[in-house]
Amino acid sequence: QVQLVESGGGLVQAGESLRLSCAASGRTFSTNYMGWFRQAPGKEREFVAAISASGGSTTYADSVKGRFTISRDNAKNTVYLQMNSLKPEDTAVYYCAAAALPMMVVTPRQYNYWGQGTQVTVSS
Repeated sequence: QVQLVESGGGLVQAGESLRLSCAASGRTFSTNYMGWFRQAPGKEREFVAAISASGGSTTYADSVKGRFTISRDNAKNTVYLQMNSLKPEDTAVYYCAAAALPMMVVTPRQYNYWGQGTQVTVSS
């Protein structure tokens, strides 16, 4: 069982940065592949980034590549999403999730634990 709690969302202007955190409880965190997703009003939940259990491998959606960085600190049971050069189209609720299997996956159905989400709003 893994419980996830996101924080760090807020209202920023285009071009600014935010850092999201996802605190996890549960003894298996260090073995979980983790991901970040986002969902804008009226749209489906979409993949943003994922990271391996060790943190040595990452993957990103094309829309955020070069601007966002996913990382993790297994000693703190926390995964992060550093978001730079934010754009209005990045506005969404951001969710962290733990993958069901130890592999890099990008679809929501392949994740079985989810946080409650944190709102990110980017004004133009």
